[in-house]
Amino acid sequence: MLYRKFSVYLDEWAKKEKKPALLIDGARQVGKTTLIREFAKERYGKNFAEINFITTPSAKEIFKGDLSADELISRLTLFLRKPLVPHKTLIFFDEVQECPEIRTAMKFLVEDGRFDYIESGSLLGINYREITSYAVGFEDIKTMYPLDFEEFARANGVQDETFSLLKESYDTKKPVDEFIHQRMMKLFTYYIIVGGMPAAVQELVTSHDMGRVAEIQSAILKLYRKDIIKYSKNDKAKITHIFDTLPAELNAKNKRFMLTDLSKSARMERYESCFNWLTDAGLGLPCYNLSEVKQPVEINKQHNLFKYFFCDTGLLCALCSGDVQFRIANGEYDINEGSIMENMIAQQLKCNGFSLYYYDKKNIGEIDFIVPYNAELIPVEVKSGKDYHTHKALNNLLHTCELHLNRALVFSRENVETDGKVTYYPLYMIMFFKKEMMFDKIKFESVWN
Repeated sequence: MLYRKFSVYLDEWAKKEKKPALLIDGARQVGKTTLIREFAKERYGKNFAEINFITTPSAKEIFKGDLSADELISRLTLFLRKPLVPHKTLIFFDEVQECPEIRTAMKFLVEDGRFDYIESGSLLGINYREITSYAVGFEDIKTMYPLDFEEFARANGVQDETFSLLKESYDTKKPVDEFIHQRMMKLFTYYIIVGGMPAAVQELVTSHDMGRVAEIQSAILKLYRKDIIKYSKNDKAKITHIFDTLPAELNAKNKRFMLTDLSKSARMERYESCFNWLTDAGLGLPCYNLSEVKQPVEINKQHNLFKYFFCDTGLLCALCSGDVQFRIANGEYDINEGSIMENMIAQQLKCNGFSLYYYDKKNIGEIDFIVPYNAELIPVEVKSGKDYHTHKALNNLLHTCELHLNRALVFSRENVETDGKVTYYPLYMIMFFKKEMMFDKIKFESVWN
């Protein structure tokens, strides 16, 4: 089985004495169901029951009418036709987007406390209008993403010792051994074109057949298009058009999504719900422009000015026409105006817990990403070519004294180096740039002592 960091969330949830339902959302094919089943096998053994609302649509009748815990559990027991051992059984509801009523029923089931519950599904944000009442406080919601680069590297045989050496280089800002650096860059190249969808990664590990990987990617993209047709209501054509236009928009010089490219009469208010749909489905990653580089970033976020990235760079490459994968495999990282590398870093930042922002002002230029990191803001640039030392906009920003920026990061194909406030890291070291939970560092002292 592929190593997934998400299993940490499952282990932490399992240790809770009073468990809320764990709701796992995310795009199709990111490995949610497989991971949950493996977790259930290890933690619950035979005391595990699963209901899939696509393969067994009749199960939706369980949640119609009276939603008292006793009535619901009676129906569940009758439907599953197996004994459910109180306080030892996990019930897994899969594809819950097909049964919105379960989100309301979960409050009563969790309050009852007899069993543990995990929910999973795709497009979970789409049917919110059909839900009578959310189980606020009774669901712990987590989003699962495609494999990040560390998970991909582990799947391809990179050992703990190598990660420790790389992390030490990252922390001390000292160059990586050149042999290791070249091997990691080669592996990162494969990650760009394969991406993090578990089926594609497993095929690469098992057969090393890039043709089979491409077939899997094509099948996943077809599934996504079918989902758009199945789940979207009034905007199927618009959503499909945005989905198919993503590679071309990212290829544009400024990489911003230009509504006029979709339609001459396009207006943000007409398309906002379409972008929200793709984001809720886990297929798109919006990156918003900041009016100012200062905290709090949410106040300075411009909702009508954004870049829009794809959820998985491997699938983005598959969406692109021509020989994109072949050229990247041969070291042409700056293909498509560097948009694929920028998409890759956006994807990794999102996996690492960050929200996505950028900054573009006429007197400064465009900064690829502005990352809120603890109490500071860190400008991040992505350089796909050999001119990675050239970053005029970044220099302009750092020399703006009133911003008080302490450091900046540039990710490129080259080894680690520093120059004043700028640290240059190889692209694969994005795996170490993670959001920290500052609440864990706050020491509580009673005011009464």
